[in-house]
Amino acid sequence: MNNIIKIVSFWYYYLSQIETNYNLSGKSHSFQNRMSYAQINNARILVVDDDRAILETSRMILKKYFTEVITLEKPDRLEELDLIRDTDVIILDMNFKPGATSGEEGIEWLKRILKTNPGAHILMDTAYGDIELAVKAIKLGAIDFLVKPWTKEKFLATVMATYRLSKAQKQVKNLKNRQKVLIHDLDKEYPELITYSKSMKPVLQAVQKVAPTDANVIILGENGTGKELVARSIHRESLRKEEPFISVDLGSLSETLFESELFGHTKGAFTDAHDEKPGRFEIASGGTLFLDEIGNLLPALQSKLLSVIQNREVTRVGSNESIPVDIRLISATNKPIHQMADKGEFRQDLLYRINTVEIQVPSLRERKEDIIELANYYLKIYKQKYNKTKLEIGNETYKSLREYNWPGNIRELDHAVERAVIMSEGTLLRPEDFMLGQTSWEQQPETMRIDDIERTAIIKAMKKGYKNMKQVAEEVGLSRSTLFRKIKKYGLR
Repeated sequence: MNNIIKIVSFWYYYLSQIETNYNLSGKSHSFQNRMSYAQINNARILVVDDDRAILETSRMILKKYFTEVITLEKPDRLEELDLIRDTDVIILDMNFKPGATSGEEGIEWLKRILKTNPGAHILMDTAYGDIELAVKAIKLGAIDFLVKPWTKEKFLATVMATYRLSKAQKQVKNLKNRQKVLIHDLDKEYPELITYSKSMKPVLQAVQKVAPTDANVIILGENGTGKELVARSIHRESLRKEEPFISVDLGSLSETLFESELFGHTKGAFTDAHDEKPGRFEIASGGTLFLDEIGNLLPALQSKLLSVIQNREVTRVGSNESIPVDIRLISATNKPIHQMADKGEFRQDLLYRINTVEIQVPSLRERKEDIIELANYYLKIYKQKYNKTKLEIGNETYKSLREYNWPGNIRELDHAVERAVIMSEGTLLRPEDFMLGQTSWEQQPETMRIDDIERTAIIKAMKKGYKNMKQVAEEVGLSRSTLFRKIKKYGLR
């Protein structure tokens, strides 16, 4: 009750400040010239009152500032005319029957309007000022309370403030809707799990069982097996699917950046902290936080991470204030994390926290049935990307792909298909286009000639299973165009 009274008091203080700031008394200038909101607002305002004089006065005041002003003598026509849903501000009288002063009619109509449109912005209007009645109306969902007789300055200032609040909340709603669309569009980059393999069946079953819960999950598997795709599949099937999926590569974070990136920082917390910044935990709140390469985390940082996971709150660098977070935690690593815990290299208590459910993703060599389907999936992508729409994979090549061991797993397959599409000259991809196995160009020379060293470096980088050629170029310190020239020069295709 005290909080609601404070809200009511704040609104009246806020409106009085508007009057003061804009000199609404009109002593110096006319009212219209002093108002900051003199432009026409594209909005619908509805006034419901049994007093025709009030309706006419309201209409005359508001029509100068809003595109549509509707007046009604009886509230029962609200539903008949379907005015509840698309109205920016509703000004609702408290009493309609002759002699009524209790305000119960207005309260009942307030409830009915909010039941139909929970986001409606309603101003209650009565000739009988009563703080208890104001508290009751605001507690039920009214925005503010007008006491008749009001001045046109007070009336317009209150309506305008309510309209601005309505507009701001619609903008927030639109931003949230845009966020959902962006989240959906970003997620399109990551396909559904493509598999027909028996070895993947336990993974799919685990995803279906754990997704509807908020249990912490750890995903184990070699590099390039698709651990993030499994994590995203869990998120897509979860109750948090409309909220963000935030991925963090812990292996790429230095010790000095760890806290700032995960927990955020305040302005001036350190030399380069020019602005306040939320951490990944805050950004992911409401959704899913994916911590990749958690096995690479240093012991000192493991302790800090454990504290946040236990308490479900973060403290930004440079602040003493704790911020609660609500995240679904999914972790992943290619390291033997259980053996690391046994050796004291990874905290046992942190491991217990992050692996309520453990999912082991098999390597590509353990799911040979999926190789052709995955190869065709990536071929479709890269044919479009590089405008080579007639390219196909030959039957002999399919056999080579199935027989290859794929030490870099799906990531290597992805990279191999992209490279083959880039380097192809015909319409049929041949085994040699994929550079699989120990071909002649892979033999490392023993000479120290610059060309031989450069050639060897490119070969090693290409065999690491990078996702695209840009990463290979970065590995060897060349631009992408220069890399392609070198590949051609050394016959690496």
